Amino acid sequence: MSIKRIEVGPRMSEAVIHGSVVYLAGQVAKGDGVTAQTQAVLDQIDALLAQAGTDKTKLLTATIYLADIATFGEMNVVWDKWVSAGNTPARATVEAALATPEYKVEIVVAAAI
Repeated sequence: MSIKRIEVGPRMSEAVIHGSVVYLAGQVAKGDGVTAQTQAVLDQIDALLAQAGTDKTKLLTATIYLADIATFGEMNVVWDKWVSAGNTPARATVEAALATPEYKVEIVVAAAI
């Protein structure tokens, strides 16, 4: 099976397609707080899924990393408006130290093509 990489960098690719699945790297964004960052990250995910020839209706899994688990509800307000009803992925949300203190949320997804 072939492997296709999207937005290849020296350290990582933003997305990798193998077979009929696209795997996205963890997406982060700058912004004021969890609400703004979550929306920006989900917009990035939409764009990368489109480049791979798919969309959020085909999500398989999602892992959400929060710098502070106390912001779980705030993040979910944005997530719930974005995620496709009836097509919700298997999901985990955990608290984790992210790459820099300015990042409040990081999301990793995989989707069918």
